[in-house]
Amino acid sequence: MRPLDEPDDPHDDHTGRGPTRRHPSKRTLSLIVTPIIVLVICGWIADASAPYLVDHHPLWLIALNARNRNLVLVVNQLDAVSYYVVGTLRLLLSDPLFYLLGFFYGDGAIRWMEKQAPTYGKLMRSAEKWFGVATYPLVFIAPNNFICLFAGAAGMSIPVFFVLNITGTITRLWLIRWVGDIFADPIENVLQFIRDYRMPLLILSVALVVVTIWNERRQGESEIEALAHLEEELESEEPDE
Repeated sequence: MRPLDEPDDPHDDHTGRGPTRRHPSKRTLSLIVTPIIVLVICGWIADASAPYLVDHHPLWLIALNARNRNLVLVVNQLDAVSYYVVGTLRLLLSDPLFYLLGFFYGDGAIRWMEKQAPTYGKLMRSAEKWFGVATYPLVFIAPNNFICLFAGAAGMSIPVFFVLNITGTITRLWLIRWVGDIFADPIENVLQFIRDYRMPLLILSVALVVVTIWNERRQGESEIEALAHLEEELESEEPDE
């Protein structure tokens, strides 16, 4: 991905590959990767225990994994302060980490993510094409992991990235709270269904997480293992001199 300011970039190495990137030390990379691994594990715990947490500990559910469906299910059970503070912090935790991976490793980080998530490969390539013409709107509207990776790889400035990311995240939470107010009755019906069939749903949720992890291992390596070997993988993605 070509940086946003590549034509006049003073760090351009004039080889046609864009700016020279200073790779982080092993310690710095570990400080980026370790929190991502923790967040992945938190996501597994949330997915496995969601039928229990959704009404017993709704704040813990979004603290572990603030995906849209979890936010919608718990939005009417939380006061505004808890919802916005925990939801914003949880959604923002991984974004700077993927931005830094893109910033440090550029296209190599993008190729690595495509390899780790082949199911989303086409979606990522489509998003990358759109990123070139709608950079700022995409970071504002959909700051998911690979959009943040693109932003770092493209050389988006850190202040601009954070302004777009934070304002977009808060706007997203406001929209979900608005939707939750409008569809309060249907959401309550879903919660009641979960209460009525909590144990079968809990068993199913745990089974799905276990099968997902097992399937990743069967296909090569799990998400945790891929992150643990991230340095070697990213170095292998670097172009030959």
